[in-house]
Amino acid sequence: MENKNHKNLPFRITWIIPNVFMYTLFIWVAFFIFRNIDGLRDINRLGIYVLFWMLTLGVALFGSYRIWSWIKQGRL
Repeated sequence: MENKNHKNLPFRITWIIPNVFMYTLFIWVAFFIFRNIDGLRDINRLGIYVLFWMLTLGVALFGSYRIWSWIKQGRL
């Protein structure tokens, strides 16, 4: 059993790195929004950035769920 998990390690890393990037992007966008909230409100773009922020969180959570389910199924 250990051999199979060891064989799948590169595939796990291949899927986990972009997922970690999505969480990092989510945090960076949150920081950007909160730093520039007045300016974004002035140019009427706050809603678009908040929508992008929420979509980024959704993609990150969905990616985490998929990775978790693949690991649990033994596919990854």
